[in-house]
Amino acid sequence: MTATVFSDLVCMLGEGPAAHPALGRLFWFDILGRRLIEKPFQGGAARVHALPFMASMMAVVDDHTQLIAAEDGLYLRDVASGSLRLHRPLEADNPMTRSNDGRVHPSGALWIGTMGKKAETGAGALYWFFRGEIRRLFFGISIVNSIAFSPDGRIAYFADTALGAIWRIDTDPRTGLPAGERRVFATIPPGEGGPDGSVVDADGLLWNARWGGACLDVYAPDGRRRRSLPMPARQVSCPAFIGAAADRLIVTSATENMDAAALRADPLAGQTFLVDPPVAGRFDPPVALA
Repeated sequence: MTATVFSDLVCMLGEGPAAHPALGRLFWFDILGRRLIEKPFQGGAARVHALPFMASMMAVVDDHTQLIAAEDGLYLRDVASGSLRLHRPLEADNPMTRSNDGRVHPSGALWIGTMGKKAETGAGALYWFFRGEIRRLFFGISIVNSIAFSPDGRIAYFADTALGAIWRIDTDPRTGLPAGERRVFATIPPGEGGPDGSVVDADGLLWNARWGGACLDVYAPDGRRRRSLPMPARQVSCPAFIGAAADRLIVTSATENMDAAALRADPLAGQTFLVDPPVAGRFDPPVALA
């Protein structure tokens, strides 16, 4: 497989790519730049929307509305106007944290993680949101990432990038709630990067962007690493499926904490990439608000 540039717009912290199938568009965030970016699946110019806060992920509500996770809560965004309305607060009483990785379970439940704005040890947590209810599932996590689900909704994955560990946990396919104890799924040795965002394809393979490792790792459901695909930027952050059949894969990246020398050595840092050839992807379902 090879990777080419999908968007040359440079992000300080590109994250949270999510397809909007009905619109034929990909949306992603520059968290630190407080920007939401969109671009058609088939190419064309990227459109940039300034945000009043740091935001990290988007879920489809319907053809006209999106749910956005931000530093103080979950917001409804009108696609046509870009207007934002607070739907539910999330750690709004803690100005030291912000949202990070998140994904919608096949049931329509959202799993969303938080983390310290300076990646403070143990400052983050993982939450479940479904039909208006929010529950904290896990806490004491430094950098919540790699939230993804098996196609049948019976398995969830999440990671702490700081620990280099991805966990697997059984889930109720009807609600997306944990149905067992988490156990280690895969680990990345110290010095080889850390697990960032993930997606699971139609065959149950987990595709994980390895932050600091300049690669995309592909894991079988039993945790064995099938292969590692080289990427043209060191700090890759999150993959997403795009295209009419969810058969293309894009990966975001970041320039965060890179000095001038590092940027010269990594000239495509912060850009968003398209991985070829096609893959057996799938789209996340709409989030269930009520």
